Amino acid sequence: MKRRAGGLILLLLLSGCTGGEREPEAARSASPAVSFGPGAVGAGDPYFPTYGNGGYDVGGYDLALRYDPAAGKLDGTATITATATQDLSRFNLDLAHLKATTVLVDGTPATVAAAGNELVVTPAAGIPKGRAFTTVVSYGGVPKQLENEILGAGGWLRVGKDGAIALGQPESASTWFPVNDHPSDKATFKLAMIVPDGVEVLSNGLAGNKDTVDGWTTWRWSEESPMASYLATVVIGQYRITTGTHAGRPMITAIPESLPADGPAAKSLARTGEITDFLETQFGPYPFRANGGVVVDEDEIRYALETQARPVYGNTFFASGQNTGVIAHELAHQWFGDSVALSRWQDIWLNEGFATYAEALWSEHTGGQTAQEIFDEAYRSFDWTETPGDPGPRRIFGDAVYERGGMTVHALRKTIGDEAFFKLLKSWPADHRDGNVTTEQFIEAAETASGKDLDAFFEAWLNGKTKPPKP
Repeated sequence: MKRRAGGLILLLLLSGCTGGEREPEAARSASPAVSFGPGAVGAGDPYFPTYGNGGYDVGGYDLALRYDPAAGKLDGTATITATATQDLSRFNLDLAHLKATTVLVDGTPATVAAAGNELVVTPAAGIPKGRAFTTVVSYGGVPKQLENEILGAGGWLRVGKDGAIALGQPESASTWFPVNDHPSDKATFKLAMIVPDGVEVLSNGLAGNKDTVDGWTTWRWSEESPMASYLATVVIGQYRITTGTHAGRPMITAIPESLPADGPAAKSLARTGEITDFLETQFGPYPFRANGGVVVDEDEIRYALETQARPVYGNTFFASGQNTGVIAHELAHQWFGDSVALSRWQDIWLNEGFATYAEALWSEHTGGQTAQEIFDEAYRSFDWTETPGDPGPRRIFGDAVYERGGMTVHALRKTIGDEAFFKLLKSWPADHRDGNVTTEQFIEAAETASGKDLDAFFEAWLNGKTKPPKP
């Protein structure tokens, strides 16, 4: 995510709900030799214990939805393929503000209970560990954002008379489909969205066929690479869509009709391919089959987000003219944050530090400030009491994560030398493509690439509360 300088990021938090721990009768009787139990309420993230859920691993989401802009109503079905990671008597899905009408597990009706923003699903029989299963949820209602007194609102946002935007970090997906809403459980994603004819729909990945029946058009999108749930997006409204190919990949960009076709937002977005080409020289091959971006013209979205294969940019970044720095930031996330995703939110500097440093590399490449000049300026003025290594849940989008995270990357470069550093920039995303990582894994990779013991370095730059020596 790229913050607006001095602005407030609109983000999303979900509150979980525990519920009882008693096993259903059917689960207890399914196999006398197996002790079935409920999946955990929450994925166990130290910062956000109720985010996501336990007991299963999602393989893919396949959404067939219909949105009526006039009524603001969303309804349809979500088909979720998953594998049990324990002997499972019941499991939770995250679903906020929307009501599930029926749930089938492997074709058999399941018992369903809503508990706050949790959907508690009890299948007719227990699911043994290691077994693949399919859950089909029929649901609907009027989606809306979730409010949080600390980080603000986020998720599904109704826009104008014919539009909507689903966007947010660290969570947002649960406001429009049932999901295991934590980045540790990445999954493939398909969307078929029906809207009135003449309304456009943008989402992640590759565009599929469109068809129109009785004044309603179905738009299809698919992301075949595993994706963290907060990176899923849908943007609905009146958009100018540009479709092409760059470097052998579909390139799809979109600008709202409320903005000029040749304005600063459009001109900045048009350089997506050029910026991707440069980043490939730094980070290695682009990790996805599709590329592009979407600009949204909505006052409540004053940030940009690295939604997979198609970042979304608030128009606030282009209010003063062209801005390719924010494009570089979000595209860098395709390597650092999307393809290589977090295992826990504490390590978000791995996303934002490298994306911030990508801005510096792009600036230097285009004749602006050098990476060293940008580092020196930040080093002089930073408040070193803020730490990126363990910022706390209230500060996962604070200055330390972005600015000090970026300085840490540059300091690492100066400490281990350019040869080892740029080798690491390519080997890290290649070695962990489509996976999840921690800071400890990155430190190990940096030590392997450099042949140096870097424990003291990372302790000083990520956790120290005094200014570390300038490398």
